[in-house]
Amino acid sequence: MPPKNKLSLSVQYPDARLQDSVPRPQLRRWVQAALLAPAELTIRFVDADEGRALNRDYRGKDYATNVLTFAYSEDEAEEDDGVEGGVTQADIILCTDVLQREAGEQGKSVVEHAAHLVVHGVLHAQGYDHEDDEEATEMESLEIEILGKLGWPNPYADR
Repeated sequence: MPPKNKLSLSVQYPDARLQDSVPRPQLRRWVQAALLAPAELTIRFVDADEGRALNRDYRGKDYATNVLTFAYSEDEAEEDDGVEGGVTQADIILCTDVLQREAGEQGKSVVEHAAHLVVHGVLHAQGYDHEDDEEATEMESLEIEILGKLGWPNPYADR
């Protein structure tokens, strides 16, 4: 088993609906599985109003989305894969309303979908993206591999 990367993780539940079903120790396990370097991360669970405001104010998109990643070392991404001083720093925002709705639509448990979105957000924090087909294929392959190691099925497979 590869050594774990150093992780400083803060978890915030201003929307507390998933606090019991997606507790901090579980989140830490998922984050650690997706880390390729040491990291300082915050995961924040928000409602649709806060999710929409953040997406609108920072991305210019006026709707709540499932996960937003604010990577604070993005300016250096081309030089060092989004890692400043060897430490990935980011806030990952999960919108509980969207997460729950999508889980139902996809026939997944909320916990399964949360695991996928956390892994997805952590990969974004480390410089991965899905803006073109090649990037999307690379990122999805990593997500499938990481989630498989955590015991979750391929999130992109039809159910």
